[in-house]
Amino acid sequence: MTSSRRVGVVMGGTSAEREISLRSGLAVAESLERLGHEVVPVILGDDTDAFLAIASADLDAAFLALHGRLGEDGCIQGLLELLGVPYTGSNVLASALAMDKLKAKEMFRLHNVPTPQYYALDASQLDDLDEIHGSFGYPVIVKPRREGSSLGVARANGPSELRDAVLEALVYDASLLVERFVTGKEIAVGILDGRVLGAIEIAPAGGVYDYQAKYTPGITEYFMPARLAPTRYRGVLNLAERAAQALDTHGAVRVDLLVTESQNEYVLEVNTLPGMTETSLLPKIAAAAGFDFDALCAAILERAQLHTGVPRHAREAQASFIELSPSAAQEADVAEEPAVVSVPAKRQKRARSA
Repeated sequence: MTSSRRVGVVMGGTSAEREISLRSGLAVAESLERLGHEVVPVILGDDTDAFLAIASADLDAAFLALHGRLGEDGCIQGLLELLGVPYTGSNVLASALAMDKLKAKEMFRLHNVPTPQYYALDASQLDDLDEIHGSFGYPVIVKPRREGSSLGVARANGPSELRDAVLEALVYDASLLVERFVTGKEIAVGILDGRVLGAIEIAPAGGVYDYQAKYTPGITEYFMPARLAPTRYRGVLNLAERAAQALDTHGAVRVDLLVTESQNEYVLEVNTLPGMTETSLLPKIAAAAGFDFDALCAAILERAQLHTGVPRHAREAQASFIELSPSAAQEADVAEEPAVVSVPAKRQKRARSA
């Protein structure tokens, strides 16, 4: 069994997905406590200094339960790299690419991963919408470029609905995607550190897997495993794996796809910090693969790492060595040109098991 660690469950944030993040974070915190870890809830918000909140918590690792911008797009990952705190999920670049639907699609195309046809639009082009849309056709799906949980996502069947959907999406982001609507089964594939866990089929009562369908218990049916022929099921798993590899993801990942009756599959997006609520898809997929919720949280935490930075405790050890070695400091000319360093709140030195 993994030894006890001081783990910060980072949740909340400033995106439109804050409430979902808090629900994910609470579920994860309760699980890690059951597993014997010392859990420190780190709740971020508009009035929170993220640097101080994390630096002063004296963490062995950070379990990221954030969703949306500033939490899932590489920002918090970069901060943790600078602080030297190992964290769950993907690195800075993979997180940023996956969160940006336009850049993710560009990577999919580069790696021959099929994705629905699309075009990008920003707020400054609203007056030219009809011209830009041209002969693209209907129906279409309009979605914010950098948002999750299906917030601001709408289907448009004609020009007037398109304009309304664009205006709604612009509430969440100044840039958006207009994507060709594809009729098919909605499938989600769970991946844990490169291991494909399985695929679940989502059947929302209203036909569109929007925010309400995702987080309102009882209005969406789930089929695990997805109702696909064995050969096609394996093909979907392979395609999801290729999509995750195209973005160089790590840790726990969910890939969302559409599977059509005409034997075509399309990747919609890759989620690098999947939801961990009672209705979330990754826990459902993991359960079918033999991971109960606690085992899933333990597996995700076990893979917490730094991708480019130096662990904080190693830095502290190096600093202590320099303090005890005046000659080393003189050789580095530290005495003449002291470095200006932002020092976080005073940490208590504690002996802890690895």
